[in-house]
Amino acid sequence: MAESVRKRFDIKMWNIYRRAYHEANYNATRFLQMLEQHGGFETARLLIHSTTVSDGYTALWERGRLDLTVEALIHDNPDYHPLFTDEELKIVRKRLTEYKYGPVMSH
Repeated sequence: MAESVRKRFDIKMWNIYRRAYHEANYNATRFLQMLEQHGGFETARLLIHSTTVSDGYTALWERGRLDLTVEALIHDNPDYHPLFTDEELKIVRKRLTEYKYGPVMSH
């Protein structure tokens, strides 16, 4: 089961790249390179553990599309929460809260 959840997560990571390109006119070339090199799950973990938000996160925030960030993908889909540690989920919530993302959960 965890494997199928992870596969769905990987697909969704590729989908947010495509959606950012088509819906927000943002070509996330570095994100694409990371997906190709590390896959979706490991890319998410690398971005979460970065000490600062990525340039892509900032670019999507500027476009009003935080819903297309890795953080929002994780946050908004409880099915993916078991893939990440409590600390990783805390980082995700903190970033989204700091940037005033709409549907931030309180737990």
